[in-house]
Amino acid sequence: MFIRPEVLEALQSLLLGFAFAGLLASAFELFTARRADFKLLQEGGLAAVASVPVVIFSAPFLILRNTVRGRRIEGRPFLFVMLASMIAGVWSMASGRVVLDLLHVITA
Repeated sequence: MFIRPEVLEALQSLLLGFAFAGLLASAFELFTARRADFKLLQEGGLAAVASVPVVIFSAPFLILRNTVRGRRIEGRPFLFVMLASMIAGVWSMASGRVVLDLLHVITA
């Protein structure tokens, strides 16, 4: 079985995006003793500005965590969960591409 290079690169971006999102959200929670959430942007001031990169890059993890939790607790419909998962996947691929590009720049 042969996998085309562009498909392999997209898969790497997707997986790296999800892994980096989970790592960043977990590291944020470890160092601040607060749960990473989209509400960080509503605090205003310097804290909101400083949390923008954290929220942008950990968004796939946050979306999936909130979606799975909403499905379990609130019983959200499957279509909603599927749509949220697709959005998280596309976002993960985009942020994974940025992380891969930064890694290429750093190691070159």
